[in-house]
Amino acid sequence: MRKEEKHEVVSALAEQMKEYGNFYITDTSELTVEKINNIRRKCFENNIGMQVVKNTLIKKALEQIDGDVAPLFDALKGASSIMFSITGSAPAKLIQALRKQGDKPVLKAAYIDSTAFIGDNQLATLASLKSREELIGDIIGLLQSPAKNVISGLQSGGNKLAGIVKTLQERG
Repeated sequence: MRKEEKHEVVSALAEQMKEYGNFYITDTSELTVEKINNIRRKCFENNIGMQVVKNTLIKKALEQIDGDVAPLFDALKGASSIMFSITGSAPAKLIQALRKQGDKPVLKAAYIDSTAFIGDNQLATLASLKSREELIGDIIGLLQSPAKNVISGLQSGGNKLAGIVKTLQERG
C-alpha cells in the first residue's frame, strides 16, 4: 500500500471514529473467510460498520481524534478489526450473540462516548449500556410518575374540595 493510500485510510478511519463516536476494536484472527463474512453480514443487519485494518493505521487514526484514546493503544496487538455503531451497546450485544457459536470475536477495547473500555471482561458491561434515547425515556417516566399519582388521587376524591384537601394532606 502506497503512502497516499495509507493516508486516505487513516483519514477515513478517523472520520468514522468521529462520526459514530462509538467503536470497538476486536480480534477476529484465525477465523475462516466464511465466518468473517457471516460476521460482516450480521453487522450490516444491525447497522454496525466493520473493517479489518492494520494496527499502525488504527493508531494513527486514533491520534487524530479528540479525547483520551491513549489506553486503547495497548489493545493494538495482533490482528484487529473495528466495529462502528451509533448505539454504544449494539456491537457488544452482537459479539455476545456471535460468541454463542464460537470463541471469536474477542473484545480488545471499546471507545463509547469518550470513555475507553479495555479487555474482553468489559463485554457484559458494554452490552448493558442504555442508549441516550432509553435514558431520556427513563427520566421522563420518573418525572411523570409523581404527577400521575396526584392526578389519580384528585380524581378518586371526586373532585370535591374535601377530597382535594385529603389528597394533598396525604401527599404532603
